[in-house]
Amino acid sequence: MKAETGQIADARSAARFTGDEADPRAEVAAGHIPGSKNIPYPKFFNADGTWKAPEHIRAVFEEHGIDLGQPLVTTCGSGITAAILAFGAHLLDNEAALYDGSWTEWGSRPDTAKALGPA
Repeated sequence: MKAETGQIADARSAARFTGDEADPRAEVAAGHIPGSKNIPYPKFFNADGTWKAPEHIRAVFEEHGIDLGQPLVTTCGSGITAAILAFGAHLLDNEAALYDGSWTEWGSRPDTAKALGPA
């Protein structure tokens, strides 16, 4: 996967994304895929756990630098919460690919580039 082929949105917490918090799996490096943007998945939900209205979902993507008119790949720690970002895009009539290996696969491979700090 290359960031140059589209956008990558990571659903993990900011601390896990930046590497300020270690990955819970000892064999997985800290950080994120270079070029990816961090959108912690709880931002798509209201305080009562329901989905935000479409205009608010769109604003979350835009606030984090994601252009839904461009190809989007979602990722997280293990491929589960990335589905929230992909479904958020779907609710706005956009599609997103989900990288099911997510950070567990990327961060555990010695041959993949890794970034620390904010996007």
